[in-house]
Amino acid sequence: MKSSIKDKQLKAKLEYIGLDLDAIPETLKLVEDLEFKPSTGFDEKKYRQYRYVSPKEIEILLSPTNRLDDTNDKYAQAKPLIEYLEPSNEDDIENREIFLRMLNEVKIEEIEEIEKEQQALTKKIPFKVRYSGNYLWQIYYSQSTDKYFMIVPIEDKDYSTFFYVLKKQLEKKKAGKIFVPITNADYSKQLLNKTEIQSLENYLWVFTNDWPSIYEVYDKNGKVSLQVVGQTEIYNKIKSEYKVKLSNQIEANKFFKLVKALFILQSELLPYYKFETQIDKQAELEFYYEGKQLKYDDLSDWINEQYKKFIEKEKKIKQDKKDAIQKFEKFKEQSQNLEVEYLSKEKQISTFLECKKSFFGKVKYYFKYGKKAKNKKEVTKPKTEEKLEIIQNDEIEENIKKQYTLDELLEKGKKILEKENELKNIIMDINAIKLKNVNLLKKIENATAYIEEIDRHKKSIFEFWKYSNKDEVQALEEGEEEPINVKTHSEVFDFDEDFEEFGINMDKIQQEIYTKDELDCIYLATTNQIEIMNKLKTKTTEAKEVDRWLKEIKEDLKNDKDITEEEAIDIFGGLSEDTRKVKKLANKTHREQPKNKYSILRISKSTKAVNYRADLNNTIKVIQEALEKNKLNEDISVYMWTEEDGNIDANKINIFNLDAEAEIQDAINKTEDNKINLYRINLKKGINVIAFTNCVYYDNQNKTLPVGMDRDTRIIANLSNTDVKLDSKKVIRIAKLENEEVESKLISKAINVFEYTVKELV
Repeated sequence: MKSSIKDKQLKAKLEYIGLDLDAIPETLKLVEDLEFKPSTGFDEKKYRQYRYVSPKEIEILLSPTNRLDDTNDKYAQAKPLIEYLEPSNEDDIENREIFLRMLNEVKIEEIEEIEKEQQALTKKIPFKVRYSGNYLWQIYYSQSTDKYFMIVPIEDKDYSTFFYVLKKQLEKKKAGKIFVPITNADYSKQLLNKTEIQSLENYLWVFTNDWPSIYEVYDKNGKVSLQVVGQTEIYNKIKSEYKVKLSNQIEANKFFKLVKALFILQSELLPYYKFETQIDKQAELEFYYEGKQLKYDDLSDWINEQYKKFIEKEKKIKQDKKDAIQKFEKFKEQSQNLEVEYLSKEKQISTFLECKKSFFGKVKYYFKYGKKAKNKKEVTKPKTEEKLEIIQNDEIEENIKKQYTLDELLEKGKKILEKENELKNIIMDINAIKLKNVNLLKKIENATAYIEEIDRHKKSIFEFWKYSNKDEVQALEEGEEEPINVKTHSEVFDFDEDFEEFGINMDKIQQEIYTKDELDCIYLATTNQIEIMNKLKTKTTEAKEVDRWLKEIKEDLKNDKDITEEEAIDIFGGLSEDTRKVKKLANKTHREQPKNKYSILRISKSTKAVNYRADLNNTIKVIQEALEKNKLNEDISVYMWTEEDGNIDANKINIFNLDAEAEIQDAINKTEDNKINLYRINLKKGINVIAFTNCVYYDNQNKTLPVGMDRDTRIIANLSNTDVKLDSKKVIRIAKLENEEVESKLISKAINVFEYTVKELV
């Protein structure tokens, strides 16, 4: 059948892929029975296997379906490519038209992009295994016939991968192999079975707070590895990429057993075990307990060590419990004596109140309680021997074994946890009875004072008669509650949860307390001018450096397409000429003008260095004064990174970020050094701060500016005249991809974390 294609573009594309419709190669006519049985319940968008496959080994099928349709439907309606290239009868001529339409829609540039991508994948598997556009590869594997095939969904619009494979099949030279996901393929169970892999996903989520992706990856020689990729929290919600490559069954089993053991311990004995995750230089996931890395090969020794610690802990709990019981019984005895004394006084007072109602009663009370009772009722001392004997009988010396199992460690931990809870209950009982005794003492004190008042009027029957006939009688006061020192609960600032509210509150305050000039000066701290300002403030700059900065800002003005020199010193100031012009800020509309550093510093071609320096010094002074007006009304944690070692210079205008992730990303983007210093500053309530809220970035002349911190997550904090205390320091490691959208270089950096607490000086 002769082709009658006249379209030049179609001819060019056919020539590019090497296909002559008048002479179909015999290799495309060869159709084999695949004997493929699709697995049910598979998510078409989720892949478990990635393989290197030769394009010449892939049989191409076309199906009048969509990529997201059920695999059974796609496979049932699929036909070999040859039926679309060489129709066997007149009814199938439409298939040829479908093929030509698909060819017409594809672009040669798209096929070339696929080829370029596959050339890169041939050299290196992506860090995250998956890659952009991997969903376009609808390649399946039939295990029964050991055949690969590709289903091309005709209803889709991207045919680049199809024509790339076809082009490779038509090439006379060796095609090499392509790295592709295998659709509708389950785990092979060569390294871990499906249940173990699903359990591993659950275990890792507990430690990393992120669902991992687990793939079986086959190299060019067909050797399989299990690759686990995801993110993990390495420090205070700062996340890092990680990847674990398990190359054989031994490695896979060791990693699985390690993670499972730690999961069991943390789940069952959380008060005692909370494991941390870190990464190494290659971004491999590591587990730590109390600063020590845990590896599978060292796990048996670590279990022995932990069991022995539990033995010592158990001994201490038993002694503490013994001491607590003795202490409780002592307070209990005191409580019983106080109760007897209080009941005695209560009875005397109630007798007085009853007797005063009649003449004979008053006389009876006068003579009955005329003399103070000297004898106190003896209280039977409680017997503590039985409880202490139970504890002593429990003190059986344990024989130390050479090796303990995880099950034994778990059993011992649960036993100690139970004993510790018993001890806590006794301590709670002690605190309760102490409080009861304090109240009883107060009651006795009040009752004694009341009785002494009665006794003062018993010098003669007549005076007592007069007193007992008073209209008002002081009631017996209840004991006051013991003042308990309960620390006021201060909610921990959480960036994800609390930042929006923090920004709104700060913006409202700053719009109220700051003038336009103050906000203009604060805005300059958000620009690159903060560097020269800090050098001036700390007196570490020379005249030449000021000249250089002036020259640079003049050059910036010249190159700024949005602001001309005339606009930089605009007579309108921050007032928009067209108040009807609507802008958007975080999807909120407004009609305000953004600030610019040129107009605030009055930069022009004729600006002199002396004037520039004077304006900067004035800005520093205004910021310092503005800081005194605003204080934190809650505790917050902020972050700042530097390349230099050493403490933070409190004399500078220090700018900190509320968003730890953003500060880390900024450090990664701006430094080539593999080491970063990250300062975490815990600012206490009352510290002077300025937040970079919306009113700092925009003039609110039209009163339409949204309230909040929609442009920035940073603040200025005044550390001068404060108590700055170093709480801790540690080293963590973080791994990030240069570009999340495409496969890129993995950047791994060590981070020295210094944690400080900053309080107001008392």
